Amino acid sequence: MRNFADKVAVVTGAGSGIGRALALNLAGRGTALALSDIDGHALKDTVELCKNSGVRTLSYELDVSDRAAVYAHADAVVSDFGRVNLVVNNAGVALGADVLDMTWDDFEWVMNVDFWGVAHGTKAFLPALIESGEGHLVNISSVFGLMGVPGQSAYNSAKFAVRGFTEALRQEMKIARHPVGVSCVHPGGIKTNIVANARGMDALGDHDEVARRFEQIALTTPTRAAKVILGGVERNKARILIGPDARGFDLIPRVVGPRYQDLLAPLHRLGIEAGKRTGVIKH
Repeated sequence: MRNFADKVAVVTGAGSGIGRALALNLAGRGTALALSDIDGHALKDTVELCKNSGVRTLSYELDVSDRAAVYAHADAVVSDFGRVNLVVNNAGVALGADVLDMTWDDFEWVMNVDFWGVAHGTKAFLPALIESGEGHLVNISSVFGLMGVPGQSAYNSAKFAVRGFTEALRQEMKIARHPVGVSCVHPGGIKTNIVANARGMDALGDHDEVARRFEQIALTTPTRAAKVILGGVERNKARILIGPDARGFDLIPRVVGPRYQDLLAPLHRLGIEAGKRTGVIKH
């Protein structure tokens, strides 16, 4: 997809963060927008900002973990706009918990949104993308789709699954010669509210303090992330890395292979002990 003017884009999780930044960037390029989020109030704010650019923008309150709702959403968007050129499956949540301590409810919550939400959006919109004659699908994974990280087993599971699903789909589109590009995005630390809204972060210390520390170390703004993603779409990149930390996560397993696990675990343990000594992590 060489340009976005006069195209129709679907963005999930558009109420904040990368989703909102993508919507604003696309609005500035003259793209009609079908925006969704589970948080209707946040979504309304995004829609109002996008309408200032003069592009047609419609909002849809949506739970991406609900398969029937996503399929109904796809039908509604095609009915409202007549076609779909770009789909960004961006909606996501986070969970911090060791496997031993993690509840099934929390595990399923992450998988239902972060993996099944992506799969639902892909399957529901793929026929419309093919029909458009010039389509592109973007699925948001994470740097945690490149390396396993202690305390992130559920999030790792979802994001690795998104990566495998998306990479296989890209090949299928090429084999069938469908006019659909496919990109998998691996953001590093982005200054969004995903940690503030995450479950299980109390195990790492005071929830507000953990969110504040994440905000400090996150290297990339949502605006920058959106620019990188859309630049990758323009070049039909298979893998889009966002931020220097993402490039590091991509490089380390290539260099040291599975031995990265033996290097990462002691560093994680030292971080926990340091947190306990300073009182950030409660005993």
